[in-house]
Amino acid sequence: MFNSMDINEVVGVLKAGGVIVHATETCYGFACDAFNEDALEKLYKLKQMDFDKPVSLLVASLKDAKKLGLFNKRAEELAKKYWPGPLTIIVRRKKALPKFLNPKAKTVGIRVPGHKLSLELAKKFGSPLTTTSANISGQPSPYSVSAIKKQFKGAKLKPDLILDSGRIPTNPPSTIIDCSGKVLKVIRQGSIRI
Repeated sequence: MFNSMDINEVVGVLKAGGVIVHATETCYGFACDAFNEDALEKLYKLKQMDFDKPVSLLVASLKDAKKLGLFNKRAEELAKKYWPGPLTIIVRRKKALPKFLNPKAKTVGIRVPGHKLSLELAKKFGSPLTTTSANISGQPSPYSVSAIKKQFKGAKLKPDLILDSGRIPTNPPSTIIDCSGKVLKVIRQGSIRI
């Protein structure tokens, strides 16, 4: 089982461009350095995901999120009410984000996690991490390390590090709300009802 004393080792793997698996408040997820192009490419290949599909970002606070996206009044209200928690807020992206991250998107989804380990990782890493379920595209979201290992058994590419938090509760995915336009749009209704 993972213990928090190993967190610096985990941060080292992320800083070296690795892709890790960790528990979140929804399911097990993949994380990598969102500002590292090679790490991002590895993440897409690992998930066998189309390079055009945007990934969301995990940050430690609303202050950090505001460096990456333009938070209008409504987006800020939602962040203050539901963060930390399973709510991904889509806002217009800022130039602070590298062009290789979601290159075709004018917006970015950002979340401050309510899960202790996820939040600790975001704080210790000190820079945006990607957040996406730790599964091969089209396969079920995993709630245990054995489910992840089963999915990646025959795969050439495997995660660099798996943090085993045991079997985690089967929770709904995060709610995704688009605040980038004049009208709020619920993209995915998850555990937070909006």
